[in-house]
Amino acid sequence: MEFLVMAYDGKDGEAKMRRLRARSAHLNNIAVLKETGEFINGGAILNDQGDMIGSTLYLNFESRSELDRWLQSDPYVIGGVWIDVNVMPIRLVSST
Repeated sequence: MEFLVMAYDGKDGEAKMRRLRARSAHLNNIAVLKETGEFINGGAILNDQGDMIGSTLYLNFESRSELDRWLQSDPYVIGGVWIDVNVMPIRLVSST
């Protein structure tokens, strides 16, 4: 099942530093999802100044509960980077 995850960072003064500290581990986590076929695409949400303020992810998991288990283990969640996370089931258009 395909999902869109829209996750927004905190807005406090330490939010940018939390993101930077957790970024490498988060990207390593995404690389694992890419190898297993669970990561479809994604990237940073930017503000008008070009700063990263959140993330979008297109993911493919067997169920919402599997996605939730992964989400709770992601460094951005553990590290308090993502404060507001929305998950929506979607159906992407095939590229073939």
